[in-house]
This record gives sequence, structure tokens and C-alpha cells, in this order.
Amino acid sequence: MRDLQNSTVVITGASSGIGRAAALAFAREGANVVLLARRGRALQEAAEACGARALAVPTDTTDADAVRRAAAIASRITGRIDVWINNAGVGAIGRFTETPVEAHDGTILTDLIGYLHGDHAALPYFQRQKTGGVLINTISVGGWVPAPFAAAYTASKFGLRGLSESLRSELGGYPNIYICDVFPAFIDTPGVQHAGNYVGRELKPAPPTYAPERVAATMVRLARHPRDTVAVGSVATLARFGYNLLPGFTRWMMRVLMQSYFRRANAAPVTAGNVSRPMQRGRSVEGGWRSPRQRTVGVLGLSAATLLAALFLASRSAAGRA
Repeated sequence: MRDLQNSTVVITGASSGIGRAAALAFAREGANVVLLARRGRALQEAAEACGARALAVPTDTTDADAVRRAAAIASRITGRIDVWINNAGVGAIGRFTETPVEAHDGTILTDLIGYLHGDHAALPYFQRQKTGGVLINTISVGGWVPAPFAAAYTASKFGLRGLSESLRSELGGYPNIYICDVFPAFIDTPGVQHAGNYVGRELKPAPPTYAPERVAATMVRLARHPRDTVAVGSVATLARFGYNLLPGFTRWMMRVLMQSYFRRANAAPVTAGNVSRPMQRGRSVEGGWRSPRQRTVGVLGLSAATLLAALFLASRSAAGRA
């Protein structure tokens, strides 16, 4: 168990959503929190909400030199970095060939290469410290289950799993260095509002959505009691189980559900979102998606999907016996 009092915790993507919730959670534990994101004003607001121990360092994680400079600034607070959280993320929703290749590139640059930059900046500090350190990656259920109409996002999340596994193997000789992956289900953040929209329809997270504070609390627990892999939200675990059990059926079901939603959703402007440059709106922890009705619909939908999968499996088993 690690004492977080006066520890130094670096969090990327800290201007809103999960990153901002994590900054507040670690600040309440008495940690020095160093917040990284592209939006300087929003980042400063987040730092002020965290209190005197918070420092805002505007940083684009796609710039390796900028991430290294941010790490150096963070290390000067106490002479070390105890926890590094890779959390910055973007996304582009649309049919693969109708989404500009620049949007695909930008998504992978932030969601995969940006995490690699964070790893490359943080790990040398961990290796020099007798106390080691904890590296936490926000991956998402998309790292277990491929999302249609979000190919670059899915590629990034699957790639992050491989990056973490490789680092765990390579760093096996450092018993005090931990690589922890967090797989949240759909979380109520402004992230969907920031996404690139190439379907021309209003985008919403699939219910049920969970509070960002649940992910933040998980990160605090990992900083104290590191584990390789943690899911947040029962839907993430069920989705992983469903895909491992019936990958073809799960891919089909997700495609059908997404296409059905696009047909029914209200029209919306096509936009690049925050893939290439930050957006000023959406600075809060939550995105405002959660409601009692939404939770009920989500649970019923999940139950129906689970029942359908069970019936499908039963029918295949019966056909095999015939």
C-alpha cells in the first residue's frame, strides 16, 4: 500500500471528464497533482478546483518533447514522480472510408502514440527511484471489443493493451514498477461532445453510462494497490465476456445497433471535433448524459442482448447435436 500524501501524480487529459475527476480525487488524498492537457484556460480552472497542491502544465501529448518537459517540471515538486496517468483521448466516429485519413491519424497519435510518449517520459523516473512508480492507462471497453465506425479508436485501444503487456514483460526486473490498465464502460463525460462526427447525426454514449468519479476512485485504489487490469462498470466485463464467447455475433449485433441508431438520431453538423485542435466547450467532469430513464433503458437493452446471445448459443448447440 502506497501513501499518497505529498506524492506527485501526473494526469494527462485533465481539463475535463475522467482526467479532471482523477485530479480532484488525488488532490483530496493530499497528493501534488500535475495536470496536462492542451486547453490552457480549462486546465487552469481544473487546477484551481483541486487546490494549492495542483499545477497546470499545458501540454499536447502528441509532442514527445513537450511531454518530457512536463515530466521534468513535475519531478521538481518533490524530486520524484510517483504516479503517471495516461488519460488524454480523442475520437472520430464515421464509416472508415468516409472519415478523412487525417482524422484516423490524429486519433491514433493521441490515443496510442500520446500514451507511448507518457510511458517514455515517466518510466526513467520510476527506474531511478527506489520506490518505483505506478503507471495507469485509461483504455476503455473498446480495448476488448471492437467498435464499428470507430476503427482508429479501436486500433489505438487494442494497441495499448499490447504496449502494456510488452512493458510488463520488459520491466519484470523492477518489482516496484507497476503498469495498470483501466477498462471503463461508457462514462458520462464531455468526450462524445468533443468527438469528430462524420456521420452527420447527433452522437450520444450508449446507456447505461457511469459516473467519472467511479473511474477516478479506481485509479486511487490502483495507486495504492496496483493491479494489471481493472474494469469499471459491469457492462465492460459483460461485453468482454460476450465478445470472447461469440465474437462474430457481437460484431454483427454492434453493427446493427449502431446503424439503427444512426437512422433514428437527429441530424447534426459534420465536424472534426477536437482531433486536431482543442474545443473550448465541455470543461466539466460530467457530460450530462446520465438520467434514471437512460439507466433503465441501458439495463433493459443489455439484458435483452445477453438473452439474445444465450438463445443464439443454445440454437447453435442444438444444431450441433442434431
